[in-house]
Amino acid sequence: MKNRYLLQLLLCGVMLYYAIPRLDVYASGAEGIFAISWVVFALLVLSGSLLGLLYSPKTDLRQKKADQHSNKITKKKSVRSYS
Repeated sequence: MKNRYLLQLLLCGVMLYYAIPRLDVYASGAEGIFAISWVVFALLVLSGSLLGLLYSPKTDLRQKKADQHSNKITKKKSVRSYS
């Protein structure tokens, strides 16, 4: 899941790096409105991906550790059983 957020951050950063010098925010008319709205939407995507990355639930790691621990216990039991 975190890989998706990292990919989104990377792609959005690349698009912003490429587009910001080419967009004329101070233009009048539809060109200026488009430039401002594009930058705003790109910043929304960037902030959403960053929030998703920072606030992703940590239960996956705990669940994996619990599963690994239970697997170790079952392996030990199967080695010790004589039947």
